[in-house]
Amino acid sequence: MTTERPTPLRVGLIGAGIQRSLSPLLHEAEAREQGFSLRYELFDVDVLRQKDPARLIAAARDLGYAGLNITHPLKQRVVPLMDALSDQAAAIGAVNTVVFEPDGRTVGHNTDVSGFAGMISRGVGDVRGHRVLQLGAGGAGSAVAHALLAMGVSRLEIRDLDAARAERLAASLVGREVEVVGAGLDGAAQALAGADGLINATFVGMVGHPGTPVPLDAVRASHWVADIVYFPARTELLQGAEERGARIVGGADMTAIQAADAFRLITGREPDTERMLAHIARLVRDRLADERAGTAV
Repeated sequence: MTTERPTPLRVGLIGAGIQRSLSPLLHEAEAREQGFSLRYELFDVDVLRQKDPARLIAAARDLGYAGLNITHPLKQRVVPLMDALSDQAAAIGAVNTVVFEPDGRTVGHNTDVSGFAGMISRGVGDVRGHRVLQLGAGGAGSAVAHALLAMGVSRLEIRDLDAARAERLAASLVGREVEVVGAGLDGAAQALAGADGLINATFVGMVGHPGTPVPLDAVRASHWVADIVYFPARTELLQGAEERGARIVGGADMTAIQAADAFRLITGREPDTERMLAHIARLVRDRLADERAGTAV
């Protein structure tokens, strides 16, 4: 095993269905702006022969990678593979950033919390006292829930296709002087009637996963609606909510902010978060334009 960093600095993303990820362009562009070379590679377990995250992480470490990002559906599965966890990753029970220390140790972090909090602060503002319906209780959903409680919501209802998973996440958050409940997706539309905000923390709405996680006729103009999906920039949920007069927040800001935090952890350099926010907006816009042009052809 080598501990020397190759040039360019090598970083990767492990997940499923990530061929269209904008993370390589985002990280590599920030490195260029800072005057160093970084190569960001994708390890898509949907297309790779090797699907074991433990072996992929070990291979990246032994090849001298500086670190990795982890995405759906592996954020929770990689937790026991880490040699150490940051306090936040341990509390959330999910890892989205792995740093390879010079001594070979793997340290798991979670930057989804800061990414989501920044996204909501920019797009919604102060949510203290708000009642929120959250859809999704996986690795990203756990980070979202922790962020919401830290931001001072008064009630959080977590619903997931797997009701037991939603109940477990809710139970892990009890005792924070906030009403937290977990349940299955059935009844989510009715639950939204008593909420100020709705958050989609599922993969529904991503390219290849069309649809909405809750019927659109449940959304009112008084709601704010956030979706952690960043491509497409306007998911079916966000489009429908906007048509009904609701304030909407897309996932591009979360992607840029959590990426900036991961960039800092992996490279040891201070990112320009505002520059990365502007860059992700351009990337999403350009990708959408390319796809529309392709459809037209």
